[in-house]
Amino acid sequence: MTHYVKAWILALGLILTPAAASAQDALPAAPGAEAAPAEASSDAETPAKEAALTSGLDPALYTPMKPTEGVGMPVDKGLDFQPQVSETGKQAKWINNVILLPIMTVICLFVLGLLFYVVIKFRRGANPEPSKTTHNTFIEVVWTVVPVLILLVIAVPSISLLAKQFEPAPEDALTIKVTGYQWYWGYSYPDNGDFEIISNMLPQEEADARGEPFQLAVDNRMVIPVGKPVKMLITGADVIHSFAVPAAWFKLDAVPGRINEKVMQIDEVGVYYGQCSELCGARHGFMPIAVEVLPEDKFNDWVRANGGTVKGDEAADAEVDAEGEESAEETAAEETTTEGAPADAAAAAN
Repeated sequence: MTHYVKAWILALGLILTPAAASAQDALPAAPGAEAAPAEASSDAETPAKEAALTSGLDPALYTPMKPTEGVGMPVDKGLDFQPQVSETGKQAKWINNVILLPIMTVICLFVLGLLFYVVIKFRRGANPEPSKTTHNTFIEVVWTVVPVLILLVIAVPSISLLAKQFEPAPEDALTIKVTGYQWYWGYSYPDNGDFEIISNMLPQEEADARGEPFQLAVDNRMVIPVGKPVKMLITGADVIHSFAVPAAWFKLDAVPGRINEKVMQIDEVGVYYGQCSELCGARHGFMPIAVEVLPEDKFNDWVRANGGTVKGDEAADAEVDAEGEESAEETAAEETTTEGAPADAAAAAN
């Protein structure tokens, strides 16, 4: 009887497995996941311009930057951190290379040498009578004090780095709200008209056409100005995600119902990739991050291309309107004076 029950359970499992796979494949696509048809373009147009046309942005204002190979992205057989483009990243890499690695190397070599010494010195052939020593005050003091000193050497720069990463943003920092969805990212710019960019992973064909790494390239990047602090407000819409950009030494969880804040500042122009770093569901591995860092004037053009506003534009428009009104008033006054002049002359002649 037991065998029959097991057989029925196994058959039921085999029947339901294709259905589960079909449900997995039929998950709803994120908004904007399917790119709009590209407009006809000449052979002379670059893939970057075609990408701008596909995204609906004005190529005269914004053309996606082509990434630099090996910068801001993982590389094959890489052994070190990615080249760091933020101040905190450079400090963290310095701590790793100058403090942590030498200390670990010395400790490992010391323990290995001590192990060889013990194996040779206290082998059975050389010590037919085992030592019965149970305490050595000097050694016990050394192996207590030395680790404490090592931890202090590590703690001072590490705590300084940790505190620096969570310093409050300055008042003039650009604010960007990052929202993690299943399974894509949304970037809102409240300081620039509160428009939102939806970012989805590109198919391999489009990524190859743009010259970008597959599974890291996206249709719409998060764009920030170079050398400017950016206040990142990060949250999740459904489950916990994690916004991580290794080249900027930046990682912060996106928790539903909570807004986490951290400052990002990248000091070099370029394109830097990351990925969601918190297991968030079936397509966790397919929600990459792409941050494009532009000079401030080009960043402002990108904002305008997305229908946003730039600080100073309103004042400039108001000044232009005021000058136009003044010119119109002066023109009207001149016309009135010109029309009145012949009448005054005729009255004087009479």
